[in-house]
Amino acid sequence: MSVAIITGSAGLIGAEATRSFSAQGLDVVGIDNDMRRYFFGEEASTVWSRQQLEASVAGYRHHDIDIRDQAALEAIFRIYGSHIALVLHTAAQPSHDWAARERFTDFTVNANGTLNLLEFTRGYAPEAVFIFTSTNKVYGDAPNHLPLVELETRWELDPSHPFSAAGIDETMSIDTTLHSLFGASKVAADILVQEYGRYFGMKTACFRGGCLTGPGHSGAQLHGFLAYLVKCAVTDTPYTVFGYKGKQVRDNIHSYDLVSAFWQFFQNPRSGEVYNIGGGRFSNCSMLEAIAITERLTGRPMQWSYSENNRIGDHIWWISDIRKMQAHYPGWSLTYNIGRIIAEIYEEQVARRASKGAS
Repeated sequence: MSVAIITGSAGLIGAEATRSFSAQGLDVVGIDNDMRRYFFGEEASTVWSRQQLEASVAGYRHHDIDIRDQAALEAIFRIYGSHIALVLHTAAQPSHDWAARERFTDFTVNANGTLNLLEFTRGYAPEAVFIFTSTNKVYGDAPNHLPLVELETRWELDPSHPFSAAGIDETMSIDTTLHSLFGASKVAADILVQEYGRYFGMKTACFRGGCLTGPGHSGAQLHGFLAYLVKCAVTDTPYTVFGYKGKQVRDNIHSYDLVSAFWQFFQNPRSGEVYNIGGGRFSNCSMLEAIAITERLTGRPMQWSYSENNRIGDHIWWISDIRKMQAHYPGWSLTYNIGRIIAEIYEEQVARRASKGAS
């Protein structure tokens, strides 16, 4: 019996990973207490996703546990012990704005929760692979100091800059930048994961994601911009663009492609590794471009407004350089571009709305 413990198992990445790793023959133990509902309200609840997993994934075992609860978490690790082959940590408080409201909650979920998981992995399953879903926000606002050029629908990096061709790589410093409190708590977790790899020799990796997305995302205003934007377009809900003229650029990676990267690492793990991971030059868009794509899908103008105030620590331009991941794991590649991603999210939102109307 090989066990995969997946935290945040009912979330976007956790649920994708649960289905994928189960299909590959692992017994999946999910840990998720629907904190997303607490963070962002009823609309962001992942209960529907948990119910889908319990109904469709054979042998899936769900535990409604807070990763800050050391006693409850340790009991899970004690049960499965050396059978644990993988710990995939996707649970988090994921919002800049929310972190500033409840600073202790943000830090203890993101930093202390990660420390708990690392320590119990080391104590009960030291040979297991530990994969952490980190974030590009560990770089703070350093990307905003790159030489950017304003185009008609987006900001772009000056073509003469070394990052222009493929995006931002792992050499960018995480120091002396404005991170937001969320970014700071994720830095703490990120460094811990690296340190347990380098100091204790564990098989650990930090995947520093850009925008992680897909049809399984319970998008909310404070997190999951693409899923939330499409949701607003389908339901005719007003949407607000915050700052940078709506030309801020994000690379977007589909949950399927991210979990495929996790699988590649799991098959041939390394210690204390770091990867920038996202859609790269293959899959990215500005806010204005995302709105235009969505309007073409719905066939009507979207209700949106503009606020001059950008979110603290937000990036003007982010495209991940994924060449390090591709060099280490040449069997991995991106399969979803931005048009395909938005179309799939749109179809899922339409289907959910029709289902609610029928019930």
